[in-house]
Amino acid sequence: MTSAICAHSVVEPSGRSKSIAGSLVVVYALLSMLPLFWIFLTAFKSPPDSIAYPPKVIFKPTMDGYCGLFSTISRQTPEYIASLPPPTSICDKVARARNMVVAGPSNFLPRFVNSLVIAFGSTALSVLLGVMAAYAFSRFRVPGKDDLLFFILSTRMMPPIAVAIPVYLMYRWLGLSDTRSGMILLYTAVNVSLSVWLLKGFIDEIPREYEEAALVDGYTRLQAFRKIVLPQAATGIVATAIFCLIFAWNEYAFAVLLTSGQAQTTPPFIPFIIGEGGQDWPAVAAATTLFLVPILGFTVLLRKNLLRGITFGAVRK
Repeated sequence: MTSAICAHSVVEPSGRSKSIAGSLVVVYALLSMLPLFWIFLTAFKSPPDSIAYPPKVIFKPTMDGYCGLFSTISRQTPEYIASLPPPTSICDKVARARNMVVAGPSNFLPRFVNSLVIAFGSTALSVLLGVMAAYAFSRFRVPGKDDLLFFILSTRMMPPIAVAIPVYLMYRWLGLSDTRSGMILLYTAVNVSLSVWLLKGFIDEIPREYEEAALVDGYTRLQAFRKIVLPQAATGIVATAIFCLIFAWNEYAFAVLLTSGQAQTTPPFIPFIIGEGGQDWPAVAAATTLFLVPILGFTVLLRKNLLRGITFGAVRK
């Protein structure tokens, strides 16, 4: 009598485990995306529908939110509105239906451009400085390297509110308050510690033999760094850039303290979008929806570098 023995791999999960894990991932994804989906819907609601209770899932879509975001609307008398020429744009039609007129553009677009310039500028500078510093710590004998690395990391531990007043006084004395360059330098100073620590871990995994072979072939140290190390560390650079961009894109405390007009970014601007009689929630939802687009687009464009594993050749000694 023979009995069949079914071998079960310890590494390979069973079909049931895969189904349970897949179901949990789907549920988690739906719960995570539900607030974003609700914000997207709110952007197409009218102001009364946006604050209705119970909340309305089925409603008549309008462009009130986006018109209130990109334009300044003021209430006028019916006689004045009747004397105006026919509306020429969607926002004109939306405003006329509410006995209002478009008085001019809003400040959202300049604030959005400030966010793009400051966030991407500080991210590029943080990654550039971080990859060079990480390479130096990884490849050269730096005196007091452990102490320096701990000091760099300690700057990330400090809460921003602890240095808010000194930074404000320093920026006012240097004339960097409410300037794009000042915000780029500040966000770079905050992000460079994260950049150094993340990238050092990736560069440590790159075998030194690759660079030594390049140096034997006649490459300079800089050429070996540019042609050997950077391509191998591409995944780490992309991941670091995304983390730095998320911080600079969402930062609120320093943006409120150090900017007020010329260099104000989108996060401090969104909560103060005021409509007729109070907060214009459809406009706030529209601004939030547009605010997600650059981060989402940046992540999608670089998803291949994030999803693929880092594969380094094995070197036998």
